[in-house]
Amino acid sequence: MKIDNDAGDRRFAALPTRPGKIIAVHLSYASRAAQRGRRPAHPSYFLKPSSSVAATSGVIERPDGTELLAFEGEIALIVGSPARRVPIESAWQHVVAVTAGNDFGLYDLRANDKGSNARSKGGDGFTPLGPNLIDARAVDPAALRVRTWVNGVVAQEDSSSEMIFSLPQIISDLSQHFTLEPGDVILTGTPAGSSVVVPGDVVEVEVDAPQAAGAPSSGRLVTTVARGTHEFDATLGSLPSVDDTQRAEAWGSRSAAGLPAATKSGLSDELRDKLSRIPVAALSQQLRKRGLDNVSIGGVRPVRPGIKLIGTARTLRFVPNREDLFSAHGGGYNAQKRVFDTVAPGEVIVIEARGETESGTLGDILALRAQVRGAAGVVTDGGIRDYDAVAEIGIAVFTAGPHPAVLGRRHVPWDADLTISCGGATVQPGDIIVGDGDGVLVLPPSIAEEVVDDALEQEVQDGWIAEQVAAGHPVDGLFPPDAEWKARYRKWRKNQ
Repeated sequence: MKIDNDAGDRRFAALPTRPGKIIAVHLSYASRAAQRGRRPAHPSYFLKPSSSVAATSGVIERPDGTELLAFEGEIALIVGSPARRVPIESAWQHVVAVTAGNDFGLYDLRANDKGSNARSKGGDGFTPLGPNLIDARAVDPAALRVRTWVNGVVAQEDSSSEMIFSLPQIISDLSQHFTLEPGDVILTGTPAGSSVVVPGDVVEVEVDAPQAAGAPSSGRLVTTVARGTHEFDATLGSLPSVDDTQRAEAWGSRSAAGLPAATKSGLSDELRDKLSRIPVAALSQQLRKRGLDNVSIGGVRPVRPGIKLIGTARTLRFVPNREDLFSAHGGGYNAQKRVFDTVAPGEVIVIEARGETESGTLGDILALRAQVRGAAGVVTDGGIRDYDAVAEIGIAVFTAGPHPAVLGRRHVPWDADLTISCGGATVQPGDIIVGDGDGVLVLPPSIAEEVVDDALEQEVQDGWIAEQVAAGHPVDGLFPPDAEWKARYRKWRKNQ
């Protein structure tokens, strides 16, 4: 199918005109949802600038200082007539053509633009389209195929029949929010297989309709990856940054990214129940017997008296404030906000604030966000703002004390999910964190079961000793028990 192009620009040679807007679907294929471990109930979208459109056979630059440029082969729809609040049944009639698209993304820039993808997917050349248009009237929207090759090897292959949301549904849904206009492009999401490409790689995408008459095809959309020479300026905005979560997302899996498999939490429901019955002091005693004296997070107290904290550690590190660094790392969607936005149910956010109490490290909004996410609590060896409001929220928060100043007075939120120091104790992601009125300690998962069982037994013994003291026995020889009292206890325990 050929449509006269009046855009006068080689980038738009495959299109009827320069798109007024490019709308992209976040997650739409069942295979991709299974790979990501989450299946959306409804479609969600983001916008790409028309300046990101690239020629049908061209080069994309991976900016200097970045590593995670990922391809996404997609079915691209071109709107042919205005669509506003159109029903699903007639939605396809507003599509004039179908072609291949590659929704490139730079995961190094996702952190501060989460959801919008403005920078990570809006770069020049990040939306190749073409080379040929398929007449939408000649194909079934549920029988389109998309394939992607990297250096000649198939990386993606899937059908629109396997989409969570049908193409007509996507068009109809979008049209209830704003008018789809002639020339607009809809990128309909990518199947499983999207991954990272490096300079020198060649990516090809093709969309076709193998079951339609003549098996129409878009032809292969070819893009070569090149190394960029321009760096980002830290004085203008946040710099690229990556962590293992972004690497796993960009490559498609932890194994593909060369990362070790994620370790399972050492906190089962059974272990959590046992911990709920043991005071921190008893656990501390058992850890000391094993030579672990440096597992207490010092200087922190619960904001809400009487609350118990049990969970696995999610770590966050602040560094001392430096104005030039705060401008790059402190604003926008920084490490602090990312952790509070992604904390998992049962996790404890543990913050390294270097014992600095002259500013807040969180306030009521972030405490509420952690509670809504199902977090077990927050531990910070720094101060917190909105002290009374945080206490009212009810989530378990342990802090060095209140302070009215904002984070930036003393700290820069720097990174997360790494080994940190909090209150003089080393904390690793996945460590078990337990807190009560006596304080907070770090329980290594590898010995948690034996420590907890021994602590429970010690609690039984301590309860029996308390009964003896209440009955009038002196503590000398009884607490701690000597050989005679130990024998009495064993005899009593045997009969229980």
